[in-house]
Amino acid sequence: MAHSCLMNREIKLTADGSHTIAIPAMNLTYHSHHGAIAESRHVYIEAGLLTLINASSPNPLNILEIGFGTGLNALLSLQEAIRLKQHIHYTAIELFPLTETEIAQINHGKCLLMENDFLQIHSSPWEKDIRLHEFFTLQKRNISLLELKDLHSVNCIYFDVFAPTDQPELWTQAVFENLYQMLAPQGILVTYSSKTVIRRAMEAAGFTIQKIPGPHGKRDMVRAKKIARG
Repeated sequence: MAHSCLMNREIKLTADGSHTIAIPAMNLTYHSHHGAIAESRHVYIEAGLLTLINASSPNPLNILEIGFGTGLNALLSLQEAIRLKQHIHYTAIELFPLTETEIAQINHGKCLLMENDFLQIHSSPWEKDIRLHEFFTLQKRNISLLELKDLHSVNCIYFDVFAPTDQPELWTQAVFENLYQMLAPQGILVTYSSKTVIRRAMEAAGFTIQKIPGPHGKRDMVRAKKIARG
């Protein structure tokens, strides 16, 4: 994806009152126009994080986010870690981080009454573990998914990249095979896309696929699981 396009970004309001980032030149937004917070909570927190926690997940829990973006998924995960007293180690990768000007304008922290946490997430140094809370450690990495090779024992992957039509190189069987290897047994990957070609690529990589109801405005999403083989 062209770096120049990603630098030409605008902040837009979504239907639930929370902001998203738009890239007009590519007709893309980082979140659903139906509601950024609502979408993230449904796809990544409820279908991902809380599903694992309810299944007696490990403590601490290792989360990998592909596409840090506005930091919303990290902020919502921090909120749940505090609420549930669940230790989380959160690794997020992002090739094109937001600017300080963009961060200052985005209202996710204000909407969730977590503005200090939101700013701390963004001001934390990259490439190192930063303990933001007793229950939450963050590591942000300025790296492409195609370069990511060194993680293991991940319990949950938030697969939050642009759509297959916009970033087809990130939705291949080879990419999902790499992510499958990073997951611990019984680990899950959640994403908003449920296209047939994507589900087939995941299945070919070894995942067991579950198509589940999507967020408002989207019929389906996918929860993919790494089943321990005998």
